[in-house]
Amino acid sequence: MQETYRLSDPSAVKSLLARHGFTFSKSLGQNFLINPSVCPRMAEECGAGPGTGVLEVGPGIGVLTVELAKRAEKVVSIELDKRLLPVLHETLGNHPNAKVVNDDVLKVDLQRLLQEEFAGMDVVVCANLPYYITSPVIMRLLEERLPIRALTVMVQKEAAQRLCAPPGTRACGAVSVAVQYYAEPRVLFQVSRGSFLPPPNVDSTVIRLDVREQPPIYVPDERRFFALVKAAFGQRRKTILNAVSAGLSVPKEQVSNACATTGISPTARAEQLSMEQLAALCCAIESK
Repeated sequence: MQETYRLSDPSAVKSLLARHGFTFSKSLGQNFLINPSVCPRMAEECGAGPGTGVLEVGPGIGVLTVELAKRAEKVVSIELDKRLLPVLHETLGNHPNAKVVNDDVLKVDLQRLLQEEFAGMDVVVCANLPYYITSPVIMRLLEERLPIRALTVMVQKEAAQRLCAPPGTRACGAVSVAVQYYAEPRVLFQVSRGSFLPPPNVDSTVIRLDVREQPPIYVPDERRFFALVKAAFGQRRKTILNAVSAGLSVPKEQVSNACATTGISPTARAEQLSMEQLAALCCAIESK
């Protein structure tokens, strides 16, 4: 049985993978975490504990999975690459409360999965997310309003800055507004590129998104609100007047009147507006 601590040893990991004929896939963004201090900290800070179910995305060779299984009542890991299944069968052999589901997190029925696997449990997400699907996975987990208390995820450093940027700041983008709408994000700690095998070209950051019971603002139509947000940030160098008019195919006069009604300068840029101002602008445009 492959011992957990040995999974922080690059030579042991290479031996394990070679034994199963595994080779890394660049298209799947496979960089396996081997830093022995990172996974226990992630498992602690995600809220895993007695009576808790943990959904993990992309377990890799199971280093984080083992730490989660030591603390939580049950861990379910969604792994797309079926070549990793025999590897995980070996590394998770001492943890019967850890289950691997071979599926695509962007396609699997998450509502059903959570109901079937975590009935009666408090559920959190903890994952070292592949960089290429970071935003789609996070947004799916938030938008579907799943019964999840918090998401603790490791992402590319620059992505973490965008995801946690408050509206009204320069780093804010459309995804920042969406994250702030559904959750309260915060940065937990940094992870260097040398913590992975093979090492990626960027550093990483672990963030936690505590899911809100209610959004911080009221919008009558979420679909239209996020369409406006996407339009506003879609062409960042344009003024809010030009970006929203072009992005929503709405006459400039209508947007200009909405700006006047809400007290928003038509020459402002999207990143200068608060979430409340964006919501007010959306309502004003709809009423014109």
